[in-house]
Amino acid sequence: MPVFGLGTWRMGEHPEQFERDADVIRAALDLGITLLDTAEMYGEGGAEEVIGKAIHGRRDGLFLVSKFYPHNASHNGVIEACERSLQRMNCDTIDLYMLHWPGSVPLAQTFEALHELQDSGKIRDFGVSNFNLVDLEGIPADDQARLGCNQVFYNLLHREVEWEVSDWCQQRSVPLMAYSPLDQAGSVLQSPAVADVAARHDATNAQIALAWLLHQPNTVVIPKSVRPERIKENLAAVDIELNDQDLADLDSVYPAPEQPIRLGMR
Repeated sequence: MPVFGLGTWRMGEHPEQFERDADVIRAALDLGITLLDTAEMYGEGGAEEVIGKAIHGRRDGLFLVSKFYPHNASHNGVIEACERSLQRMNCDTIDLYMLHWPGSVPLAQTFEALHELQDSGKIRDFGVSNFNLVDLEGIPADDQARLGCNQVFYNLLHREVEWEVSDWCQQRSVPLMAYSPLDQAGSVLQSPAVADVAARHDATNAQIALAWLLHQPNTVVIPKSVRPERIKENLAAVDIELNDQDLADLDSVYPAPEQPIRLGMR
């Protein structure tokens, strides 16, 4: 799985912006981004349709990630939701298919359906999103170490995942995928502490915030932008190497949690 991707939340919501959204995705592909993250929830399938338009003739080499609603997590519900997503994206396979957040359907049903989709070649891997420790431990035992990902709200300002979830995932080699890696409010972009580190690297605050996440073990980032120049800027974070002083300075202002704290969600 690539360590850097493009998020598509809020894409496909407005028909008049459909072509613009598709052009943004094409621009990201031209820059070398190969991971695209979406969900049936985004624009009620609209974001998947945008992806389908943007990747036409370019599916090879891409890593497509999508997620299904908890109310579609029953055995038949998962299979039918996957079929709809494949149709909207006009492709034969989803590389990583995830339960968007915990729901009330027994997970045994959900994972049975995911196995069937994997066996049929309609998905290559499966995972979960927004799962805290209790949720992860409720996954069927044989599947816990088979998870392709736990996608979580994670950034410098919100490190709740580091209390228990991160260790659980690292022990099982389950990657974390950080959504809203720059925080939705964007306050990290105005942070003086981040700016100080950025100045040392001739970088932007956004690049440092992303580089910090990429420094964390087995972590993928999926920042969303509709501006090709910003996507290019964000992608440059992959080449930034933070040193021990940088990390210590950021930790002093944005420390990891020292007591139990609920996993954040946006």
